[in-house]
Amino acid sequence: MAPPFTLTLSCPERSGIVHAVTSFLLGRGCDIVEHQQFDDDVHGTLFLRTSFTHPGGVRPEETTVDGLAQDFGPVAREFAMEFAFSDGRPDRILVMVSKFGHCLNDLLFRWRAGSLGADIALVVSNHEDLRPMAEAAGVPFAHVPVTPGSKPEAERRLLELVDEHRIDLVVLARYMQVLSDELCGKLQGRAINIHHSFLPGFKGAKPYHQAYERGVKYVGATAHYVTPDLDEGPIIEQEVQRVDHSYGPRALVTVGRDAEALALSRAVRWHCERRVLLNGAGTVVFR
Repeated sequence: MAPPFTLTLSCPERSGIVHAVTSFLLGRGCDIVEHQQFDDDVHGTLFLRTSFTHPGGVRPEETTVDGLAQDFGPVAREFAMEFAFSDGRPDRILVMVSKFGHCLNDLLFRWRAGSLGADIALVVSNHEDLRPMAEAAGVPFAHVPVTPGSKPEAERRLLELVDEHRIDLVVLARYMQVLSDELCGKLQGRAINIHHSFLPGFKGAKPYHQAYERGVKYVGATAHYVTPDLDEGPIIEQEVQRVDHSYGPRALVTVGRDAEALALSRAVRWHCERRVLLNGAGTVVFR
């Protein structure tokens, strides 16, 4: 069986949308293998994700993303759709880290196990601490140091690496540097960050110690798209763990890191499987 293609789209709600999509695919001999949709009645918008196989042989260009997109153009214009086709090739991701290795370690494990839904092409860090972890997994490692004076140069180097390695998605796996507004704009929609709390939450240094002092009963983590508004990007996934008064700061760190790794890996996989659609400041996630 040919690798599945995926169509994702959003458009104003009206009758006939699903019929138009399925008729388009049927007319090209496609077989729908998964279909999900969501009608946002608040904003009057329909979101749709359809995976399908294509037998090929009708016209060669129809077996490509560009060919399908070109033929789908009249349908999209009729319904004012924003849409994208993708094929079954895994995304290439660049993972950015500093000194904390738990999220990187989890991503590497899932990648090598074949459950990440993407290929880790490169690890970039402002420190050398995690080079052995990356290289032991067979992943190239690039050290890009960052100081207040070298930050613009470091961000230019990052964009060069994105181009050189044909990166589809940048993953900030506890990368402890704030990206500039300009860089956030250039990576819009293709950069995911993991935040060490259930947003909104405790900001600044030692968030788990702050949580302990406040007697929290849940520890959480939030995976979201990177935007110029720090830690305010559209949320993809959140994970929470129940705790109680017996959890000291060290225990909270352990539980919190587990939540971070799980939320981030889910967000990466769902993004790469084209299950995440932007909906204003939020997201629609087809799980």
